Amino acid sequence: MNKFKLPLAAAALIALPAIGFAQDVDVTPPNAEIGYILTTFMFLVAGVLVFWMAAGFTMLEVGLVRGKNVTMQLTKNMGLFSLAGIAYYAVGYNLMYPGDAWTITGILGAFSMTGLEPVGLAGVETDLSYASVGADYFFQLMFCAATASIVSGTMAERIKLWPFLIFVIILTAFIYPIQASWKWGGGFLDAMGFLDFAGSTVVHSVGGWAALVGALILGPRIGKYKGGRTIPMPGSNLPLATLGTFILWMGWFGFNGGSQLYMDTAANVADISRIFSNTNAAAAGGAVAAMLLTQFLYRKPDLTMILNGALAGLVSITAEPLTPSLGLATLIGAAGGVIVVVVVPLLDKFQIDDVVGAIPVHLGAGIFGTLIVPLSNSDASFIVQLKSVLIVGVFVSVVSAVVWLALKAIIGIRVSEEDEINGLDMAELGMEAYPEFSKS
Repeated sequence: MNKFKLPLAAAALIALPAIGFAQDVDVTPPNAEIGYILTTFMFLVAGVLVFWMAAGFTMLEVGLVRGKNVTMQLTKNMGLFSLAGIAYYAVGYNLMYPGDAWTITGILGAFSMTGLEPVGLAGVETDLSYASVGADYFFQLMFCAATASIVSGTMAERIKLWPFLIFVIILTAFIYPIQASWKWGGGFLDAMGFLDFAGSTVVHSVGGWAALVGALILGPRIGKYKGGRTIPMPGSNLPLATLGTFILWMGWFGFNGGSQLYMDTAANVADISRIFSNTNAAAAGGAVAAMLLTQFLYRKPDLTMILNGALAGLVSITAEPLTPSLGLATLIGAAGGVIVVVVVPLLDKFQIDDVVGAIPVHLGAGIFGTLIVPLSNSDASFIVQLKSVLIVGVFVSVVSAVVWLALKAIIGIRVSEEDEINGLDMAELGMEAYPEFSKS
């Protein structure tokens, strides 16, 4: 081993000047810049997680529709996400975050296209107290697209492709950004003291209201309800639906965690970790509650209810994932799971056909999660929370109804009876997802 001592000593002597030079130069960026970098990075990572939820919604939906409609759901999800990206850039983002450029102060934002910072921020004074515009835009776009995904599953198996995509454009360019500006853009709901941390109302109930109104106008699938009975129409691929649920569960860490909005201090990082833990606890609570309740009611656990129970738990905690304890977060999620098991048959009783259970998950649990915020956050008022839920619900429902009815009158929104029976894959698209298997 002694033969190595001389070369190593020589290498150390050669390296000493370089080490000294590095120590003499202060390469540490100022604290504000470090915060800017970390917060921007958080938005990008969280945004990618929320983007991955698009895959979750897609897999959940294709698993819960029948085999003859799988390609249609795949196409709708590709189309809605892509169109949301363009509509939110062209109109939605600045409507949602107008800054001082309100068209009607506190109510209607600015109509203009989104712009990004110059490359490398060269020659520009940048507000280092937040994240880059590009990161914030990317993160918020993912929320907007998720709202459209909620509508897709409810109205599956009988809606035409292009009317649905036209609705998506209006939803993501106008409906979602306008109501979101009332809270997250500094509008009148925010001034009232409305609290909605990551969007139980602003995102999830909005998708739920739009889906409910659309389902009422569209009507149920052929054969779904006969003689006062609900006819089961099993999905094509429960493994895919389960995979989709786990993908959504994973993406929700970005959804709620990124909504902390800052990662520039140890306190913010600690809060993000708390949000992650509470988010997971709520999902677990929702799944277990749905499992136990379906075992009690039907003598067998229902997998589809368990999947939606987990999602309802996630939606329920989204309005306030920071302040509850782990135990309370679990109970809040469990209540969401109960809501799913109760509301699904209630919808069937009124012959409201929701193919994937999006209405109980996103609307039912979204409303509950918003109203339960004062239980853990003393800054919230139940009356303000309730008023805000009603205001958003009325706005989204009325505008959605106008759009759906206009589309129905002008171009029609429902496929023909023959096409629905044969399946939308061949009727609307001319291709099947599983061509080697017979139609189901």
